[in-house]
Amino acid sequence: MKTLYAGKSIAVGVHPVVHVFGLAVDVDIVTSTLVAMAIFLFLGFRMRAKITEGVPGKLQLFWEVLVEQVGDLAMSAIGPKGRRFVPIGVTLFLFILISNWIGFIPSALQPGISSEILPAPTGDVNLPLAMALLVIVWVHIESLKARGIRGYLGHYAQPYVALAPINVVEEITKPITMTFRLFGNLFSGGLMILVMTTLLPVYIVPFGEMIWKPFDLGIGAIQAFIFMLLTILYFGMAMSHDEGHDAVAEASH
Repeated sequence: MKTLYAGKSIAVGVHPVVHVFGLAVDVDIVTSTLVAMAIFLFLGFRMRAKITEGVPGKLQLFWEVLVEQVGDLAMSAIGPKGRRFVPIGVTLFLFILISNWIGFIPSALQPGISSEILPAPTGDVNLPLAMALLVIVWVHIESLKARGIRGYLGHYAQPYVALAPINVVEEITKPITMTFRLFGNLFSGGLMILVMTTLLPVYIVPFGEMIWKPFDLGIGAIQAFIFMLLTILYFGMAMSHDEGHDAVAEASH
């Protein structure tokens, strides 16, 4: 029996690091995040400069379709008040999409040897975690505003008081699941490309990437949509009344 061993080592999660006030900062992740932010702002300001009431250009049409689709989703999940959350939904979807797709731009100086200069920032756990925490904190603030302190605390005891610990655990796990759903999918895609460039012969690597990258682009778009969708749904759940109250209201009509 013959056993095959990898002739090259695969470095996973290795980043150039600088220390700022005792904190380790991944230079490549911060750089790619800033690039994604710059692209997002450019698209926004470019659309604003080219906006017209007549026949829209391609960029304006893209923004209009995106805003309309997110708006319809927010209206169906939350109701008329959902319009307030369209900007955060559009921002999250487009920023995450850009961040996901940056990683598919070949930026390694030596493929299979050196790391990417612009890796997908969502392939690092810190950015998805920061966005998930931002969303969940905002969701709880909106829940407090919509229900009041008594209603906010009371919804943890629905439908039974005995289920309160489970409801609390569910709220704690929301940012965790949002984080690892986005991070895990992007990290696995980048890892697959890294494995191909490291283990496969040089003349096969381009064909492998041609097959895998379009598939990974689709995953990046799906994950951006899912993160945005969960955000809208969580806002809808936070601003809704308890099911028991809704049933009473319906019965009264």
